[in-house]
Amino acid sequence: MTEHLEGRHALVTGGGTGIGLAIAEALAKAGAEVTITGRRLEVLQDVARNRPRLHPLAMDVTEEDSVVSGVRSAVKDRGPITICVANAGIAEGRALHKTDLGFWRRTMSTNLDGAFLTIRECMASMHDQDWGRVIGVSSIAGIRGLRGASAYTASKHGLIGLIRGLSEDYLMRPITFNALCPGYVDTPIVERNITAISDRAGVSADEALNTMIRANRHKRLIAPSEVAAAALWLCGVGSDSVNGQCIEIAGGQM
Repeated sequence: MTEHLEGRHALVTGGGTGIGLAIAEALAKAGAEVTITGRRLEVLQDVARNRPRLHPLAMDVTEEDSVVSGVRSAVKDRGPITICVANAGIAEGRALHKTDLGFWRRTMSTNLDGAFLTIRECMASMHDQDWGRVIGVSSIAGIRGLRGASAYTASKHGLIGLIRGLSEDYLMRPITFNALCPGYVDTPIVERNITAISDRAGVSADEALNTMIRANRHKRLIAPSEVAAAALWLCGVGSDSVNGQCIEIAGGQM
């Protein structure tokens, strides 16, 4: 692949594992310098050790001061951010009668507030550039309701609303805002969900896994690299008119 993102600075939240890491690696291979953020610095350092274009930065998207100082530090070290990938999130299901306000707020704080803070701070340096890309990693749950996960569903719908609203705000600028909406992806989150579904539904681990596999229309888990390819496409040549869109990566029509 040609290094068409040479000279670009990207920031990817939740960049140490799963979808975030796959996107960060794809952007780096295309030539970008990529700041990867997360709460566990040691995890970020481990994945960046043999990847010179990945730059670890401890940042908690649920804490405004952490995001403000983290993004400013990244900009100081590597210049204006022109690719912002708001990926950090948590995925946990809980029935309505078991959803207390603390759980609700923790979900919103990470999945929606965290994306808002990340995008807001990245836009401070992107605003005056002649090119920019903002990508929110939502979920197929942002398109339709996900049974047993109303808080998660609401947070991912909210992220899509944020992306759509910003795409209108910046419609005449050379910056695009889009959301990726994957189904079940083969990441550590799926491993954690296997335990959660198994405990909640009283089924075996294999049955819990098959529940998620069946939810994807092509009946297999999605590879993180497939989501990364969509993100890379949004940053590629000819993507300027793709704006305010929700790109479903779920193996078929939902």
